[in-house]
Amino acid sequence: MNLTLKVWRQKDAKSPGGLVEYQVSGVSNDMSFLEMLDILNEELVVKGEDAICFDHDCREGICGMCALMIDGQAHGKDKAATSCQLHMRRYQDGDTITIEPFRAKAFPVVKDLVVDRSAFDRIQAAGGFVSVGTGGAVDANCLPVPKQNAEKALDAASCIGCGACVAACPNASAMLFVAAKVSQYALLPQGRPEREKRALAMRSAMDAEGFGHCSNEYECEAACPKDIKVSNIARLNREFLRASVLAE
Repeated sequence: MNLTLKVWRQKDAKSPGGLVEYQVSGVSNDMSFLEMLDILNEELVVKGEDAICFDHDCREGICGMCALMIDGQAHGKDKAATSCQLHMRRYQDGDTITIEPFRAKAFPVVKDLVVDRSAFDRIQAAGGFVSVGTGGAVDANCLPVPKQNAEKALDAASCIGCGACVAACPNASAMLFVAAKVSQYALLPQGRPEREKRALAMRSAMDAEGFGHCSNEYECEAACPKDIKVSNIARLNREFLRASVLAE
């Protein structure tokens, strides 16, 4: 398979960037999207050119590092999948593919396709944790949790913090990410002691990072590789309102 790639190249955060066109040949249908980029980088290195910088780690859809905007879609055309899970069998010989970094004020470009997503880390540090005593593990049934709540909490906890929700949102909102992190604790008894503090702190941290507001476009849910539901945003709003009232 022969492909034309239009890849965003940017030397550093302060330099202007632009799309550069490359030709890639001999691409197998069984390759993942990142393996295809590896082939291109090998060719560039042989020619003495700079390789394209892009984030990756596990390549198993677990870490959330492979944050690529592919043909205008976060992580590409496959639903509920990361960029590394996208395979070249989804393309045809002669296709042109445009590859860009995630676009958001809170995700500044570092180089080429790499963006700084440390804003998510700061939001998480603001309240995405529980404070518990150390010691021996308690029995599993000491804190009974309704099955429905446990399943919803686990669904929310599956968020890998890739940032696709922000990239897909026309307002660059981080509401789905924050909602998932708040929901996974709000649904469990272990998260109750810091419930109010968590909702206020994480919402405040999100606003401070410069993310946009949520206008219920549902693009975040459509782009999420872990299929996080927007119902979590409603839960976040309820948690925030409750915390705001109790704080007065």
